[in-house]
Amino acid sequence: MAASSLVLKSSSGLSFFHSSSSSSSSDFQRLSSPTTLQISLSRISPRKLVVQAAGSTFGNYFRVTTYGESHGGGVGCVIDGCPPRIPLSEADMQADLDRRRPGQSRITTPRAETDTCRIYSGVVDGLTTGAPIHVSVPNTDQRGGDYSEMALAYRPSHADATYDFKYGVRAVQGGGRSSARETIGRVAAGAVAKNILRAYSGTEVLAYVSQVHKVILPEGVVDHETLTLAQIESNIVRCPDPEYVEKMIDAIDAIRVKGNSVGGVVTCIARNVPRGLGSPVFDKLEAELAKAVMSLPATKGFEFGSGFAGTFLTGSEHNDEFYTDEHGKIRTRTNRSGGIQGGISNGEIINMRVAFKPTATIGVSLILGF
Repeated sequence: MAASSLVLKSSSGLSFFHSSSSSSSSDFQRLSSPTTLQISLSRISPRKLVVQAAGSTFGNYFRVTTYGESHGGGVGCVIDGCPPRIPLSEADMQADLDRRRPGQSRITTPRAETDTCRIYSGVVDGLTTGAPIHVSVPNTDQRGGDYSEMALAYRPSHADATYDFKYGVRAVQGGGRSSARETIGRVAAGAVAKNILRAYSGTEVLAYVSQVHKVILPEGVVDHETLTLAQIESNIVRCPDPEYVEKMIDAIDAIRVKGNSVGGVVTCIARNVPRGLGSPVFDKLEAELAKAVMSLPATKGFEFGSGFAGTFLTGSEHNDEFYTDEHGKIRTRTNRSGGIQGGISNGEIINMRVAFKPTATIGVSLILGF
């Protein structure tokens, strides 16, 4: 009979070869014969990583998906999970979008955009329907040609290098999805979320600048119980303390005229937060908040409550003592926990701080080598 051969391959990369010209022996005998079994240790070629472009959606029940690039046709969001019959109009969103709009002062980006929003679905006669809400904002001042020279090399501390590593596509024009214009979708969705929280529990969310470069607003200067949006919006740096406003603006101007940039810290508080938000372990409220704010462009640090400064205290100094107030409600005399204990809100003011690096786009020339 003609010669026969047997080839076995395993998932571990081992290949077993057997050949025989005898037809009288069984397959098992031929396979088990030590004189006819050969083992090849050749390596399997590494599998290529399958890249999936995900990560543009945040939330579980109230889900927000942002879309668009800095120099594309526009940016926006789709909001899913919004309850029906919530009063909502484009004007509600526009008020907050106008606050983040570029070109408002000499210390912001000079890009001229109106950031006018339009609601395409999910709202009828001024009320939400419960269906997904689509909000779009057109880009009107995109100038992709301004970035042509930057295509020759990776920009320091920008995302075009890592986007190229991952996707094989350069996000040169304005940073693409990593641009700060991506936050327009978040602001629009945040306006909806604030309406819901305000109607449900009277919750109010405020944020202000508490540090610019080396100018730090001292702890306790701002009363979080009485802080108002008007105080924050009274100046271009959005710091509620008049004395430190001037110091911060001077610090920015001193660096800006040299074509350089500085970073800072934003403090955010939430008042009248219902008790019981958040869950133990992986879904702790502070963990969810950290993911939300650390996904913002240029963020480099996050802390809530006493934060890193709490490491300098002893346990007796750091503990928040409970008491019963005049309304019979259990409160804490101090708030070093930042309104969250065990990953669950306790009804006190939630306070957190987010650190932002200096803007990577600067007017200082750098000599790059590869």
